[in-house]
Amino acid sequence: MAETGRIRVAKDKADLVKALTSADGGTGPFQTFADVIVFAAALGAKHQKRVPLGEISKREPSPIRLEYFASVGNDIVIKLLGMTETQDIKILSLNEDEYDTQRNQIFEEYANGGLEILQNELRGAVDYSERILLFLSYERMNEEKQDEEFDLTKFLS
Repeated sequence: MAETGRIRVAKDKADLVKALTSADGGTGPFQTFADVIVFAAALGAKHQKRVPLGEISKREPSPIRLEYFASVGNDIVIKLLGMTETQDIKILSLNEDEYDTQRNQIFEEYANGGLEILQNELRGAVDYSERILLFLSYERMNEEKQDEEFDLTKFLS
């Protein structure tokens, strides 16, 4: 189960999370580990890819305190993913550790799924920022094409 008060990262994704940050002289597109995790969770949710963590990274990045997510307003993503996944508003309850744990686990698993997608998309890339931009542009163009296509299902009764 997820540890209440911290968001964990799978050990096999730790190097990717570090590489995606600009901290400590890195050239990644994100400023902090938390920024990477929020982006990855959103990506995992978009693609409905939720993957259990397995072994947890104990070093860089170590589990990230929830207060950090809240301080920049990203705690809302954790809550929204929890509510969307469970379809239960009770998961937003602040008074029960059980709900905190469940929300965190859902968020961690979507982030892990998103990191898997990024791992595949970034394989062989030299400039992660450029590759992510290309990936996002492709996603946007793909969505626009789907919206534009003539949908015959509206003629079915």
